[in-house]
Amino acid sequence: MVLSFGLLTALPSVHQVHVSCSSLPPEEQLVFNSVTNCLGPRKFLHSGKLYKAKSNKELYGFLFNDFLLLTQIIKPLGSSGTDKVFSPKSNLQYKMYKTPIFLNEVLVKLPTDPSGDEPIFHISHIDRVYTLRAESINERTAWVQKIKAASELYIETEKKKREKAYLVRSQRATGIGRLMVNIVEGIELKPCRSHGKSNPYCEVTMGSQCHITKTMQDTLNPKWNSNCQFFIKDLEQDVLCITVFERDQFSPDDFLGRTEIRVADIKKDQGSKGPVTKCLLLHEVPTGEIVVRLDLQFCDKKSLL
Repeated sequence: MVLSFGLLTALPSVHQVHVSCSSLPPEEQLVFNSVTNCLGPRKFLHSGKLYKAKSNKELYGFLFNDFLLLTQIIKPLGSSGTDKVFSPKSNLQYKMYKTPIFLNEVLVKLPTDPSGDEPIFHISHIDRVYTLRAESINERTAWVQKIKAASELYIETEKKKREKAYLVRSQRATGIGRLMVNIVEGIELKPCRSHGKSNPYCEVTMGSQCHITKTMQDTLNPKWNSNCQFFIKDLEQDVLCITVFERDQFSPDDFLGRTEIRVADIKKDQGSKGPVTKCLLLHEVPTGEIVVRLDLQFCDKKSLL
């Protein structure tokens, strides 16, 4: 797969610099000048030469607002230095050195003694640490500050999305009951990937309350067994909505269908029998069902008879 920067709005002088990303799976479409998974438009932040501290291997880094891409230059820069990288006439080719490093998963650190002569810094990513050397102390400062700022923004954006999940305290004070939900499984979901599978997850909502299940890998029949609860304010108006998405790394998640059920209908189905299990058809897609277990519990049952 060969990817092009195109004319990025954040840096108009980038002209068709090509990067070979053949090690990425074909279903992971990485278009640099596109929309990120959750940060809006992808923005170009910084670039420059970097070296692996131990081996002195020369790399070229491209920092975006959602990931850091480490590459190797196939065609050498020559005597004109980095000025040529963003030249309209540049024919430089790059190949991906490592899978893009997502900034919501990193911690960037200076060495124990940052006053040393070597402009070294460390990037911790999950279970791996990259020790890199910049071309100067000033360049190291730029890399560290920009990676740290972008990482903090990414993490904060995800945190805000999670925090909107449950408005439990305000709902509990005025609610008439609660709905206990178990997202059991998905059945024959729509395939999104080249090998006929998907990486699905569910977003379960009731008004402003929201719960997101974990993402299951490479399956059309995910077993989530994910529990959540929603506080009921209005028996006739409240609706439980379930939307299924395919998790994408480099772009907004793909839609795999949605379904909904009114709380009043759950009450009718449940009666005095206790929890009920339902198989709900997903709409707006050619295939897919969601199995849920529902248990409606009221604070004062007599007032709802």
